[in-house]
Amino acid sequence: MMAASPVLHDVRFGLPQPRTFERIPTGISAIDTLASGGIPRGALTEIHGPASSGRTSLLFAAMARVTTNQEYCALIDAADAFDPASAAEAGVHLSRLLWIRCGGNAEHALKAADLIVQAGGFGLIVMDLADTPPRTAARISLASWFRLRHAVERTPAALVVLEQMLNAKSCSSLQLELRSKEVRWSGSQFGKLLHGTEVRAQSCKHYHTQSATFEAHR
Repeated sequence: MMAASPVLHDVRFGLPQPRTFERIPTGISAIDTLASGGIPRGALTEIHGPASSGRTSLLFAAMARVTTNQEYCALIDAADAFDPASAAEAGVHLSRLLWIRCGGNAEHALKAADLIVQAGGFGLIVMDLADTPPRTAARISLASWFRLRHAVERTPAALVVLEQMLNAKSCSSLQLELRSKEVRWSGSQFGKLLHGTEVRAQSCKHYHTQSATFEAHR
């Protein structure tokens, strides 16, 4: 006679719980609310939009917060577009910033990002592809983005890619699209100065979309 099969008791099956990330607040309340507290550490974030959409203002806010908290930031500047004076004016401590210039070579920027992520020691790592032509940035393979995401998951760093259009797509944990909504001026009609731009930010991931607005000052 065959032995009866053992009966399993109190066995529960279910989907794994979603991973929770520690966040880097940007200090821009609308963005921090939209992003559930800020930019996630141990994850890849994409910030995309056209020129004058508030990308740089948001980037400087995050860099200022990280360097003020005694952490180091690495900026991989694909197109040599970074302005240190503007960053310092926005509160970034340049003594805690590693600036890597890539001379317009997106492939070099990708390799530098990979090396910096694996080196460790940084709270925020930024790969700035915002001034790289979209067709050039789109040549970066999904496998390369997946490798970067996998590498940063083992670190306490936040990896941020600044770009005109989404490239990493499913490999990014947070996607923020920025669009200029309204330009604001100060002064009289005889002498107006550009005061800032009202920016609309939209977060879209897994078919769930939320939006918020903030002002990017000039």
